[in-house]
Amino acid sequence: MSSPSESRSLLHIEVGEPTQTAYGTSLDNNDDPESISRQMIELNLLRKLDFRTAYLVLIYILNQMDRNNAAAARLRGFEEDLGMKGNQFNTLISSLYIGYVFMQTPSNLILTRITKPSLYLSSCMSLWGLLTTLIGISTNYYQALFSRFLVGFLEATFYPGAVYLLSRWYKRDELGYRTAFFTAGIGISNAFGSLLASGVLATMEGFLGFAAWRWLFFTEGYLTILVGIGGMFILPDFPSSPASWLTPAEHALARKRMEEDSDGHGTAEPASSGGFSVVLSLMTDWRAWLVGTALSCCNASLSFNMFFPTLAATMGYSPTISLLLCTPPWIVSTITAVTVARHSDATRERFWHMVFALLMLITGYVLAMSTMNFTVRYISLFFMAQAQVSNVILLTWISNTFARSSSKRAVAIGFMNCIGTSGNTLSPYIWLSSLGPTYTKSCLICIVLAILCISLCWVFRQHLERLNEAADEEERELNLAKGYRYIL
Repeated sequence: MSSPSESRSLLHIEVGEPTQTAYGTSLDNNDDPESISRQMIELNLLRKLDFRTAYLVLIYILNQMDRNNAAAARLRGFEEDLGMKGNQFNTLISSLYIGYVFMQTPSNLILTRITKPSLYLSSCMSLWGLLTTLIGISTNYYQALFSRFLVGFLEATFYPGAVYLLSRWYKRDELGYRTAFFTAGIGISNAFGSLLASGVLATMEGFLGFAAWRWLFFTEGYLTILVGIGGMFILPDFPSSPASWLTPAEHALARKRMEEDSDGHGTAEPASSGGFSVVLSLMTDWRAWLVGTALSCCNASLSFNMFFPTLAATMGYSPTISLLLCTPPWIVSTITAVTVARHSDATRERFWHMVFALLMLITGYVLAMSTMNFTVRYISLFFMAQAQVSNVILLTWISNTFARSSSKRAVAIGFMNCIGTSGNTLSPYIWLSSLGPTYTKSCLICIVLAILCISLCWVFRQHLERLNEAADEEERELNLAKGYRYIL
């Protein structure tokens, strides 16, 4: 068992309860002029910052649409036109996540060494939009497979990179809500993406000689390129970089906030060296593998997301109606994600909020397994969709807990998200066509994975709790004031 001092080398410890305004800014409890001046500057800073980082939601919406458009295209001849046989469609889905595994950790290492993440992330987005468009002109399975692998390779830069970018601007007690708001793009994407797909697939068949599924890739790829170009001018860079959209006082406070939030556990700015040593330290840390495996199980248990249109189609409606039925569950999911994550921030608690979300997932799978009745099966889709926030909470917990210095935090997010993506790589094979239309075995596998995720996170929570208890004992023995604690 690691001692508390050893654990602090890779883990940072949480500070006590802050006083907050309605906008989420941590404030002092006095009313002196200096404090009031800081409060006003901080409120203005957060408003400007929230406006800029809100663009990440739009990017994530298109990220998810590009990731899941093959499932919608499948309803209108995608497999047949490219001559796919057997489990080739499942391999096509998996290929994107293989690209993710290769790129996530190296990409976040790159981010620690550049000053323009806005240019880096936006350029990668425009390139994966171009590749998405190329899938629309594929003439055989292997062309689509290679293009989708490259899409995943470039998309891998975005999610861990965006989470890291947020962690460089927002304090610990602000991060969960902002991360949830950002990842609410999953629900919005699945809702809006289903509406867009239903419209394109229903009206574009044969237009200019192209099949409707090809127009789906053309449309979404073109939108992604345009939004990527816009991101070059809208997304913020790091607090250490010039920021013409901030006043000098706001810019100085942005840097000061992150220095205060570090609480002596490493600088808030990136180190110029040590990237490989950080990766090595994480690779030999059992906690990183424990939480990474939990994230992998969580992602795999949420794999219904990749086949949501297919599951909706099992209710017996046309492709257009099936896609329209996908929208309401994801609209509710967006509201749930933001609400649960905000409550998690307010109570400074992660584990039980994640468990709550995964229990909704398990409920949805149990309902789906029990019957083919339309009403019950549709209700099950609502329960499944609400569980998407479990991934958000777990990733926020990782960002809260592991390595406070920015270079270590970037690698920790990329490394553990890389392990987590391995679950996505294998999960398409959970939903083989041969297991439909009931997909009972698929649901059972996902239930087991969700339970395994909860169990691994419980072990991690117990470990952090023991470290907090050891800190309590040390403070009592040395008669010290209450110090830092891990969020549980």
